[in-house]
Amino acid sequence: MEARVHRRQWIALAGAAALAPGLARAQDGAANQWFPLTGDDGRPVPNTRVAVELQEEVEDLPGLIWGGPATASVRLVEFFDFNCPWCRQADRTVASLVREDRDLRIGLVNNPILSPHSAQAAKVELAVLRKGGARAARALGQALYAAPGRIDGPRALDAAKAAGFDRAEIERIADGPDVADTLRRQMRLAASIGLSATP
Repeated sequence: MEARVHRRQWIALAGAAALAPGLARAQDGAANQWFPLTGDDGRPVPNTRVAVELQEEVEDLPGLIWGGPATASVRLVEFFDFNCPWCRQADRTVASLVREDRDLRIGLVNNPILSPHSAQAAKVELAVLRKGGARAARALGQALYAAPGRIDGPRALDAAKAAGFDRAEIERIADGPDVADTLRRQMRLAASIGLSATP
C-alpha cells in the first residue's frame, strides 16, 4: 500500500478488505473511502473511513491485537472472522505487511458474525490473549487460519493446547464474563462503523 496517513488517522478494513470485492459493491463507490486504493490486480480495494468520534474508541478497544511498532505513523485496523475465506487469505498478507513495513502498525479485531462457531473461536483467541499476550494470540490466529475447514471452539482449544496452554484453563477464561464483554464491545464497534458483514 502506498497511501500514508497521519498517526492519528485510521483505515478500518472489514474482514480481508484487500481481497474482498463484495464490500466494494456494498459501499457502491468511494462515498466513505479514505483513500482510493488498488490491489496488485489493479482492482479497487475497499477501505472505510472511521468517524473521528470512533477513533479513540478503536484505540482503547479491549482485545485488539496489535502487530508492528507502537511508534508507526500508519495504523490499519482489520475486522475479521476466522471462518471468512477472504480473511484467511489476507492473513498471510497482513503478516508480510507487518514484517516488511516498519512504519505500519496493524490491529486485529474479532468480528465473528458468520456463525456461532466463529464466536467460539474468537473467545478462545481472546482467552489466549489474556493468558499469553498479543504474540501468543497472533500465533494462535495464524495456526487457526492454517488449519483447513471450519474453525470452532473445540478446534481453537486444541490449537491453544498445541501452543502450550492448559486447555481447561483457556476454556474457563473463554467462557468467562470478561471475554464475553470484550467480544461484545468489538462487535458493537464494528456495527458502529457500519461493518455488517465480512466481505
